[in-house]
Amino acid sequence: MKINENWHKKHPMPKNPTIDQRIEWHIEHAKQCKCREIPEKLKAEMVKRKIKFDT
Repeated sequence: MKINENWHKKHPMPKNPTIDQRIEWHIEHAKQCKCREIPEKLKAEMVKRKIKFDT
């Protein structure tokens, strides 16, 4: 899996993120970097909320 170091430096996960912030960050992360998958618990929450995501 390839990491986009520049993206990570410019877009750190907020400290103590809300679930909405986590979802937003991981959706953008999936578009910009392929270093890891969206966590399963977060995917389940996104499905529950009917939020589309690409992995």
